[in-house]
Amino acid sequence: MGEAYIVEAVRTAGGRARKGGLVSVHPADLGAAVLNALVDRSGIDAAAVDDVIVGCVTQAGEQSFAFGRNLVLASRLPDSVPAVTIDRQCGSSQQALHFAAQAVMSGTQDIVIAAGAESMTRAPMGSNFTLHRDAGIGVGPWPDSIRNRYGVAEFSQFHGAQAIADKYGLTREAMDAFALVSHRKAAAAIASGAFRDEIVPVETASGVFDQDDGVRMDASAAGLADLKPLAEGGTITAGNASQMTDGASGVLVVGAAALKRFGLTPIARVVALSVTAGDPVVMLEEPIPATRKVLERAGLSLADIDLFEVNEAFASVPMAWQQALRADPEKLNVNGGAIALGHPLGASGTKLMATLVHALRARGGRYGLQTMCEGGGIANATIVERL
Repeated sequence: MGEAYIVEAVRTAGGRARKGGLVSVHPADLGAAVLNALVDRSGIDAAAVDDVIVGCVTQAGEQSFAFGRNLVLASRLPDSVPAVTIDRQCGSSQQALHFAAQAVMSGTQDIVIAAGAESMTRAPMGSNFTLHRDAGIGVGPWPDSIRNRYGVAEFSQFHGAQAIADKYGLTREAMDAFALVSHRKAAAAIASGAFRDEIVPVETASGVFDQDDGVRMDASAAGLADLKPLAEGGTITAGNASQMTDGASGVLVVGAAALKRFGLTPIARVVALSVTAGDPVVMLEEPIPATRKVLERAGLSLADIDLFEVNEAFASVPMAWQQALRADPEKLNVNGGAIALGHPLGASGTKLMATLVHALRARGGRYGLQTMCEGGGIANATIVERL
């Protein structure tokens, strides 16, 4: 089995959905900016790319019709480069990375781009199945066989986030405090230039966009406490949940032959991969077993890992993960997470990987672990080694 190396890892800055800096940008152009940057920064021959694997959750409207292929056609890559679009919900581009690494490790391909793009402004969350419902064809993506099996009318991540908060005894105050720290870490990262190397500037109708615009620089405990719960009697609010965001991200994954052929210097090595699935109702607890599995595959302990990126879909998710695994909070989401920086769904997987790899380099760490909850009760986990 060969090795899979990450040569470049980049992302756009996150733009607030419907009101941020990327609202004017077509999602295919957003993703194309990332593809161009990966090729330009690495110096590879774009025609040598074997495949482009693109994660996208809401494959509707401008994100429909072979969306991954449209990223290639909108970019400077030649039209001889193939592409495919995948959906593993919020982990879509993390799974794209897994598929890319597996292709390179197997020797069937040598240069693969794993990417993700999502405009939650131009293809609103859920629009790919609400259109189906509005057309009178059905009530959603779940047939009666699934509803009856699990005793629910629909599957809700909001319900799952609240269920986890209740199970792990996470109070509203504790989750708000976690959210406040996320904003403060992100604000500090922006101020220090921590994201400078990972962010690809994007040309927009209003000028160049190159800074995450969802971070509340003046976030306060009082402000978070004033927000109403998303459900009556609940403790999940818009303040302790991730922001809807527009963005794109990607990593260039290559094998040893490509390193030699193009004189490339890898920045990380893919050590181990896992994907697990469990309860689709609670849904968001699965990063815990996924982490245990990837550590076992890598032959590492949690103490061996220098930095963790656990997606902040809701504060309850990384907080439960940290509690269950007794993880060091000082290693978790050190530059803030999706509560402050946003969660552009299908782009979040490689977005977090870009942040993780660059944070490892900046801090001199060796191993990084990334995991995230995904719709349907699935989770991916990835361990990389900084080189």
